[in-house]
Amino acid sequence: MSKLEGKTALVTGAARGIGFAIASRLAAAGAEVTMLDRDDAVKEASGKVPGSKAITADLADIAAVTGLAADIRSGKYSFDILVNNAGVHPKKPNGESYPFEEIDLDHWNRVLMINLTAPVLIAQAVLPAMKAKGWGRVINIVSRAARTFVPSTGVQYGATKAGLLGATRVMAAEYSAFGITANSVAPGRIDTPLSNQSNESVLAESKKKIPAGRFGQPDELAAAVEFLASPDASYVTGTTVDVNGGAFMT
Repeated sequence: MSKLEGKTALVTGAARGIGFAIASRLAAAGAEVTMLDRDDAVKEASGKVPGSKAITADLADIAAVTGLAADIRSGKYSFDILVNNAGVHPKKPNGESYPFEEIDLDHWNRVLMINLTAPVLIAQAVLPAMKAKGWGRVINIVSRAARTFVPSTGVQYGATKAGLLGATRVMAAEYSAFGITANSVAPGRIDTPLSNQSNESVLAESKKKIPAGRFGQPDELAAAVEFLASPDASYVTGTTVDVNGGAFMT
């Protein structure tokens, strides 16, 4: 029997990159996976993940997020595993991050909504049913920038990912007694479209600073998520798994 057979999972930002790898890995482990992303590309992606379903929702839109949360609370959707993976890190046309002084309120609020507010609202919606079942997994994809200063990231990204890391700890403290674990996974440079927005010189310098000598692959991060979602991780909560090739060590 597969370790996640009989479990349902929601993976946000699942149309490509890390999210697609996570959805594929959880499905292969037996979970019934729902893949969420902002456009119809998620429907095509879902066709490549056996047994999965697709939801189109823009997490930058508060009405879309509150509508999704209402559907979860009403029982239209039920999830045993939540993977908050969707995130944005806007860059300049040359691939550089925006300096602190250049981030306007609209820019800040969009990143805040997608990277922190939406994950918290979705988690609030799934947790009551998990509590009633006495079993649940919340896994938040943060970033190495949530753990330490990363020169190639802007304040809006670092601040929101650090906020999500803090929210994870609170969820772990409040819900672990009900059979629910909450953990974070903090990737370093993973070979994805989001990470590769940086220009070539930034990417080259980043690679030099990674002891493993390379960027990670999405499935390497997905393996950590699969473990945290599994029964094997029932005594792991409130922690952060760093997947960064040694770029940040604790």
